Amino acid sequence: MKTMPVPSPPMNAERIGILNVNISWEGAIWPDPETAQSTGRRAAQAAFSAASGQTVLAARKTGAEIGLVFADNGFIRSLNHTWRGRDIATNVLAFSAADDVPVPGIPILLGDVVVARQKLEAEARLQNKPVCHHLMHLVCHGTLHLLQYDHMTDTDAETMESLERTILAEMGIPDPYTPITP
Repeated sequence: MKTMPVPSPPMNAERIGILNVNISWEGAIWPDPETAQSTGRRAAQAAFSAASGQTVLAARKTGAEIGLVFADNGFIRSLNHTWRGRDIATNVLAFSAADDVPVPGIPILLGDVVVARQKLEAEARLQNKPVCHHLMHLVCHGTLHLLQYDHMTDTDAETMESLERTILAEMGIPDPYTPITP
């Protein structure tokens, strides 16, 4: 029996401005995958909704897509070594696909955000923050990188951190740059 390819749904008003978040897992299992997924999606979508700039404006016209990878320290260390020349685990990495040429009517692929569970948990403990709050901050931070925000200069860092504070505050999360005292 011959099967026919299933056509993609047509672009319509319901899809305009939407951020699709594709979840994947690498390495060790996360203790509560459902919560991690919903928390990550919520943070990415909040960052997408709050951001501005040409990348965001273009993405809102056709919709956008990111990959959100929940990983372990070994996986992110390998990525950090391969792509940044740093042989250590880090909390979050963002791999932008902004150089890709958008295709009219197709959601823009923004790139991937990768979060390391053990690093996330250790930092949350050290900073006396709930793990879910720190996860939201890291996903928000990574998503903003995909939307062309960075912190290479003091001015850019202030802009990005201010936006992160605003996004997280709207979700009831305290300023991630202010340490919580025990």
